[in-house]
Order: sequence, then C-alpha cells, then structure tokens
Amino acid sequence: MTQEPVFEQSSGNVFADLGLSDADELFTRGKIGIQVLRLLKKRNLKQREISELLGIPQPEVSHLMKGEFQRFSEGKLLIFLKRLDTEITLHLRPRDASGQSAETVISL
Repeated sequence: MTQEPVFEQSSGNVFADLGLSDADELFTRGKIGIQVLRLLKKRNLKQREISELLGIPQPEVSHLMKGEFQRFSEGKLLIFLKRLDTEITLHLRPRDASGQSAETVISL
C-alpha cells in the first residue's frame, strides 16, 4: 500500500512558510536581488566590471551572483538597481484597505 503525498498550500513567501522571524525582509531582499541579477546577466559583465559599476569589492560581487542577498540590505540592493539605470517607484499605503490615508508614491 502506497501512501498519498501530503501537500501544504504556500503563503507565497517561502521564508514565512519556514517560520523565519525575518521572513518579510528576506522575501523583499530576494525579490530585489533577483531583479539585480537579471539586469547584470543581461549585460554579460565580468565580476571586476560589476564591482566597479556597483561600487562593491569583488568578493561581495561573488556573494551577490550566488544569490546570497541576506548579505545586503534592501537599501543597498535598491542602490544597485539605480546604478543599473532602473527607475524605482515605491507605493506606500496602509495594509488595511479601510485606512483613510491616501497612497503615497515615491520615485527614486
């Protein structure tokens, strides 16, 4: 007799599913970091060139290219996007839809 596999619905955030206390922060870093990697891979640059472009030492480039985004703050990853000629827009609004405040948009 074979046992049926057990599946669990994901929350959409693998870090939260794993029960990590800083899940939202890790998820945000991952989403930004993946975008940085996509842009860098499109340019087909050597690590030395990436180091100069992003203003970080070559060993840090190596960590970035391996997807070790936890080594970089969200702010630092956003700076990398700007240095890669990416327009960044932040939308700030209350989590609760019944909130009275208007949405705020910030372009960086």
